[in-house]
Amino acid sequence: MHERLGETIVNALDEKWSFDDYRRRSAAERMFAPPIVDGRIGPAIICDGQELVNFASINFLDLQSKPGVLRYFSEGTEEYGMTTGGSRMTQGICRPHLEMERELCRITGKERAISFASGLLANIGFVHAMAGDMRIREGWEIRNSDANFVLDRDSHWSLWKATESLQHGRRLRPFRHNDPASLEKVLAPLAGEKTVVVFESVYSADGGVAPIGELLDVCERHGAVSYVDDANGFLVYGGKHRPFASEFAALRRADFVMVSFSKSVGLEGGAIAGPEDPIRAFEVLSGTSMFTAAIQPPTAYTAGKVMRLLQEVPGIVDGYLDRVERFREQLTGIGCAPHDTGTYLLSVPVNDDEVATRLHHEFLARGYLVPVFCYPAVPHDGALLRLILNAGHSREQLDGFVETLAELKRKFRF
Repeated sequence: MHERLGETIVNALDEKWSFDDYRRRSAAERMFAPPIVDGRIGPAIICDGQELVNFASINFLDLQSKPGVLRYFSEGTEEYGMTTGGSRMTQGICRPHLEMERELCRITGKERAISFASGLLANIGFVHAMAGDMRIREGWEIRNSDANFVLDRDSHWSLWKATESLQHGRRLRPFRHNDPASLEKVLAPLAGEKTVVVFESVYSADGGVAPIGELLDVCERHGAVSYVDDANGFLVYGGKHRPFASEFAALRRADFVMVSFSKSVGLEGGAIAGPEDPIRAFEVLSGTSMFTAAIQPPTAYTAGKVMRLLQEVPGIVDGYLDRVERFREQLTGIGCAPHDTGTYLLSVPVNDDEVATRLHHEFLARGYLVPVFCYPAVPHDGALLRLILNAGHSREQLDGFVETLAELKRKFRF
């Protein structure tokens, strides 16, 4: 009886929601099927039993393999245990989270910070808090349902997802990617209204860097609140001796800055830093803090230590960026120049979804894990190879990859 009922439900799902068609098509095209990973994630990875040179890891500094960082995690586990045991509002803020948030405030120059289980939850929580109404009790209400949101067209999926309930053209408007003049045009009719402008510092698909100072100038002229998603740039750029020094110097002027701990820090989680009062209110208003647990205490403990480490030993990032530039030159030398952005996100255009998918499997057969960005990560036929150099890659691994890429470029003529 139960088996027949279950079969009926599955058939109904397949007929009405097209999941069966999705399964068949994705299997035929060998797409969207994540492999099984064994062992540690690093410059090499074991996927479905095959060892691959890994160009997919966003943990690009490979810090989790360092004895000192492993010791931090062990210390955090020993002192604070493995779990928060509940949300911040029901049980309190674990000491490691508080110290991590204070370190983030020191780095960003903000008054207060709040951490989340992921950067995605931070983005969704921010929009929820800044765009909605809440009646806490009689005479105590938050009313933000009149707020406008203006997003860079290329903003991360999580930001568009968070704002999808806002009516396009009324409360939600896009501006052209990295275009201050376009932002100016969008903000002009909103003079005097409650408005939030959202953009990223470094964009994950093409590695492009926002003209942060110019965009903030426009926000300030129009009295708009600024929210910068710094997930990809956090603790990589900034400082007078590094690329994009002027762009990232302006970041302190942003009202709110979101960071991810999964990139340079090499762990998991995200946080928002900003003014005292709204950040304090986000504990409740975001929803993504109040109704779920935070990152594990040893992760928060280690994140705080790693943030300080990257500040105190700038050579960790400087050396990595030097290697990125040499790798970029190698790619350019074989006619596979990445997007001209200058960041560590090395995106090689393919511009053909079918060819890009075939390239992914050709690389696997030759021992390389190379992520391919096709729709919906990028527009249709805007496919690209998104390469991230790992600090642990050997010279031999990189040279072998470049030779393989040159061979496949000749074969597929992209």
